[in-house]
Amino acid sequence: MKADYLVVGAGASGMAFTDALTDHADVRVAVVDRRFGVGGHWLDDYPFVRLHQASAFYGVASTLLGGGRVQDHGPETGLQERATEPEICAYFARVADRLLETGKVDLFPNCEYLGERQFVSCVSGERFEVGPGCRVVDARYLAPDIPATTPAPFEVADGARVLPVNDLARLTDAPSQYVIVGSGKTATDACVWLLARGVDSGAIVWVRPRDPWMFNRAVVQPDPAVFIGMVADVMAAAETATSPEDLFLRLEDAGIMLRIDPSVTPTMAKTPTLATWELDKLRTIEHVVRLGHVRRVEPGRVVLDRGEVTTARDALVVHCAASGLKYSPLVPIWAPAAITLQPIRTGFPCFGAALAGYVEATREDDAEKNRLCPPTPYSNTLTEWAWMNVLGARAAASFNSAPDVKAWANGVTLNPARIPPRYDRPAALDDALGRLHAHAAGGIAKLEQLGGMPAAA
Repeated sequence: MKADYLVVGAGASGMAFTDALTDHADVRVAVVDRRFGVGGHWLDDYPFVRLHQASAFYGVASTLLGGGRVQDHGPETGLQERATEPEICAYFARVADRLLETGKVDLFPNCEYLGERQFVSCVSGERFEVGPGCRVVDARYLAPDIPATTPAPFEVADGARVLPVNDLARLTDAPSQYVIVGSGKTATDACVWLLARGVDSGAIVWVRPRDPWMFNRAVVQPDPAVFIGMVADVMAAAETATSPEDLFLRLEDAGIMLRIDPSVTPTMAKTPTLATWELDKLRTIEHVVRLGHVRRVEPGRVVLDRGEVTTARDALVVHCAASGLKYSPLVPIWAPAAITLQPIRTGFPCFGAALAGYVEATREDDAEKNRLCPPTPYSNTLTEWAWMNVLGARAAASFNSAPDVKAWANGVTLNPARIPPRYDRPAALDDALGRLHAHAAGGIAKLEQLGGMPAAA
């Protein structure tokens, strides 16, 4: 078959790249995915999952996810809407239909990529090969691991009840106790969901190998004054921080970071967002186990790295312990073998993929593309969070150095730091920009030190 690009992976990144590329170039794209449709891991995720950030930050550049609405009732009144799993899957299906209608895109679901521009249908067995002039786009390099498709990372004895978080919503008989295994967003979602359905907090045991820092969702919003104000506050806190731990405590004081237990200093900094109402619910769970990772689950007992804990004989152990984010080494996005999609603006992978698609459509030289779009990593620890933000700031300076790229970025809602064209700037935005200007240089310099990095030229 003929194609100019072979995109391997029809998840959020693959779709965002394809959308931006075909909107700005007359090219033919084949999109391959082993799942039955588009949307990536959302097709396998737990049914009560929601985006942890505003819907406007997610999806593809051409099509807003949701309506850009501010919630007017409920515990997140005043914050932008967050899409549910069914809404996200339906959105990507509509995007796929639009791309197919352009005549520029062919979609091959239920297909396994074999390498060397070849793939095979897992249903019919038919094999396909794309010509040697086709560029391969790897949209799977940082694809997350989720509990539904990842076995529990511990031994399960006969008679023990262990389920992935997906199956919580399908329970038909209630256990006397729930044991939630995991420290990240999936575990917090499971706890909040159980509490919202009337489970007593005393019936929940939370095995938390590490405590997490999380962003206060109220300061990560698609409002330039709010988001840029948050960045300015991060830089101000970094400027005077004496250690990564001190930085996060200062960010907590500024209302940017949240931790579940005020008596424990977290060591995990993947930093998803969390609302204060969720934080209040999570703090009602008092039985928290901090004995490392689970090694074995038996009826009435959980064995961990540094000890064991007694549980109810009928306890249901909920597996939320998939690794989630990937920490593969950073590689140039453009290389002879493939275009390898990675985040460019820290924490916003859809924007990075769409940005790469726009740059691919409008530039010829791979070296120039890599200069404009250096990749940034995901963080796991406090030190890595400082490093990640420095690289994100450098990347933003790189792509904003090209006037057309900057104009494109300011025109898409996926970019959290955008200032839209013809935007009526409120005084709060001018104040945020002033504070950012005052603290950016000192903040970046200190983040470089905290992250153990050499200073940029």
